Amino acid sequence: MRFLVLALLSWLGLAASALAQGAPPQNVLFVMIDGLRWQEVFRGADPALAEDPQFKKSDWAPVAQERFVAPADRRAVLTPFLTDVVAKQGVLIGNREQDSCARVTNDRWFSYPGYNEALTGKPDSRIDKNDFGPNPNVTFLEWLNARPDYAGKVRAYASWDQFSDIINAKRSRVPVNDGYTPSGAQNLALADRLLADLATPWRTVRLDAFTHLYAQNGLASDKPRVTFISYGETDDFAHDGDYAQYLLAANRTDRFLRELWEGLQKDPAFAGRTTMLVTVDHGRGSALPDGWRHHYSPKAVSGALKQSALFRDGVTGSDQTWIAALGPAIVAGGGEKYTAKACAGLNQLAATALVALGEDWRAYGADIGSPLDIFSKRKAP
Repeated sequence: MRFLVLALLSWLGLAASALAQGAPPQNVLFVMIDGLRWQEVFRGADPALAEDPQFKKSDWAPVAQERFVAPADRRAVLTPFLTDVVAKQGVLIGNREQDSCARVTNDRWFSYPGYNEALTGKPDSRIDKNDFGPNPNVTFLEWLNARPDYAGKVRAYASWDQFSDIINAKRSRVPVNDGYTPSGAQNLALADRLLADLATPWRTVRLDAFTHLYAQNGLASDKPRVTFISYGETDDFAHDGDYAQYLLAANRTDRFLRELWEGLQKDPAFAGRTTMLVTVDHGRGSALPDGWRHHYSPKAVSGALKQSALFRDGVTGSDQTWIAALGPAIVAGGGEKYTAKACAGLNQLAATALVALGEDWRAYGADIGSPLDIFSKRKAP
């Protein structure tokens, strides 16, 4: 009996030691930038659009010209973090000039269908408008939040006010801060006051600076294992036809990505065990004189648009996207297989996030897009 007790205690000690030495839990930061074209990400500012009088909507045009158009390496000055860090240390898919391909798989090519696809791993043809209402589908955020290891450790921050519906905050119980909802944090009282008082361009989309500040604060205070962020200015400035502001928003968002990543590497709760995924909900056009402003498929065309010779066939190219990934298990320079013949899909991001966490993505949904093949087999969670 004494031998059995000693053996049991010895086994328990070894088990405890193994647990203590086991791999620490992984984290994911999933960022989406609304409607930022692959063209600007991989080429930089378009001189023709920057110099077109119809797209010089504000007195920021000369500033954008000097900062983003005049330099020889337009790509490096517009998105330096994506260009100099992510593309070299991680994965950047979608440069169609080099036969790298990413796209949406839904048949609408606008925001709600794109976000649903990214967060659930598959398109839903029922979602046919941006004010669709509460999402009937369970996002991977909701699925994780219902599990013991993640309960209360999932957060979402978004500039557009539709995310409470997209993530179905009431049903999922995932805390979603979107639109003009204040943070409620004591240390952000001034920011909340400014959110309420500042004149802003859009009724349904707040300035990204608030989303960024709220997300940074949440990461620092709550230490969530999964954080979703959506920035919205690039899409709305593009719809406004203000190319200078669109460029400034793209550059600002690239800086936000750098700040998020560098902040995570300084925090022991995240350093060395956090994967950052970045993508967009849709692309934009390029062929039409002002195609860069718009995005929708032929299936999404209705009403007056059907009478327009320019728009009745949708906006060619607005299904074209891009994907970035950076993290301890991501293969630097990986993703070469995703060419025009084997395009990466927006429907693969949910499974990719789950793999980065060390989870079995099939347990969430066997019928969703498979994870991107960008993980090191040696280091995979």
